[in-house]
Amino acid sequence: MYNKLTPQEEDVIVNKATEAPFTGEYEDHSQKGVYVCRQCNTPLYRSEDKFDARCGWPSFDDEISGSVKRVTDSDGMRIEIICVTCGGHLGHVFGGEGFTKKDTRHCVNSLSLKFLSDV
Repeated sequence: MYNKLTPQEEDVIVNKATEAPFTGEYEDHSQKGVYVCRQCNTPLYRSEDKFDARCGWPSFDDEISGSVKRVTDSDGMRIEIICVTCGGHLGHVFGGEGFTKKDTRHCVNSLSLKFLSDV
């Protein structure tokens, strides 16, 4: 059984839409904790892997091992990232941009995430 989603969350997570840039609640978020899938609560990203890519969406250079699946996007050019547990759409992953030493950017919709504080 999954969490109840708002129409906007469902559009992004189920229908693979993208929220508008610079509008998500976690785009400029820096608290310590874990980001989980909004649909099924699977832990996806740690706050220490989040960085400011100035792209308009939360960016992470690593995922929690085994939590994110990479699939070729329907456009055939990008790599979509989905929650391994529920298949919910998270966003896309990019490499070779040089933002961090890991040279990876998970560009994630805030609507796909829920934040759990370490406090």
